[in-house]
Amino acid sequence: MFYHDNSLQYKVRVDKPNPAFAKLLQQAIGGIEGEIRVCLQYLFQAWGSRGPKKYRDMLLDTGTEEISHIEMLCTAVALNLDGATNELKDKVAGENPIVSNILGGMDPRQVISSGLTAMAVDSNGVPFNGSWVVGSGNIAADMYANVMAESTGRVLATRLYELTDDFGMKDMLSFLITRDAMHQNQWLAVLEDLGGVGVNLPIPNTFPTEIKVPEFDYAFVSTNIDQSMTQDGRWTSGSSIDGKGEFRVVPAVPGAPTPDLGMPDVKGYAQAQQMSGEDKGLLENIKDTILP
Repeated sequence: MFYHDNSLQYKVRVDKPNPAFAKLLQQAIGGIEGEIRVCLQYLFQAWGSRGPKKYRDMLLDTGTEEISHIEMLCTAVALNLDGATNELKDKVAGENPIVSNILGGMDPRQVISSGLTAMAVDSNGVPFNGSWVVGSGNIAADMYANVMAESTGRVLATRLYELTDDFGMKDMLSFLITRDAMHQNQWLAVLEDLGGVGVNLPIPNTFPTEIKVPEFDYAFVSTNIDQSMTQDGRWTSGSSIDGKGEFRVVPAVPGAPTPDLGMPDVKGYAQAQQMSGEDKGLLENIKDTILP
């Protein structure tokens, strides 16, 4: 169950409305680096959480906080669009009502679809994509995904900060930048709570470690024709991060022949020149095995 409060988590004000900046803010709402993504990611991870309840509770707290950040950004978009109506009306009445000039850099749909409010889209008007939401059921894998999400979100927020001279917008973005930094620390703290980076690697750490190909265990495979360029990284020598092996460099070499893929499926309708032999094709062969 969720509750809401009529107050914002942090103040949002715009000193001078800027429809073009409203369009940029859409990336922080519905973009791949945006708040809808992290909100749903943490909530779906929580709703599917198995094991100690403290992880579920923590994810629910943070996912719900992210709803507040969406609310703040939507408010900021609406405030930046304030006053656009009269300006648009004047320009539409002009001699050359070209859309790009009318809207002055704002998203046309913020006028024709949402009535000068925010939408669940990115700065290009592309709808939010649920496939960006990561919830694997493995707490360690999810924490690394969360660190990445907060990191790219913070990069976006810092760029938006530099793209505005509006003091109110800078103040709001400074709050979001601060929370992104905290959440990066938070997710890494969960990994530490789980035993630390080494203990959690490789993910999943429940799979039998003896099932491996030894010659490629802890091997950095270099495909660079200049092998001297790949010898001095932390990942090329010394103890592995999980403490269970030693890094080494292995030059990439061809190791196995390319398999013969066989005949095209006749029901797949390849070209006649590709067909030879008497094989009936995959689908007909399957029918032969399952039909009496």
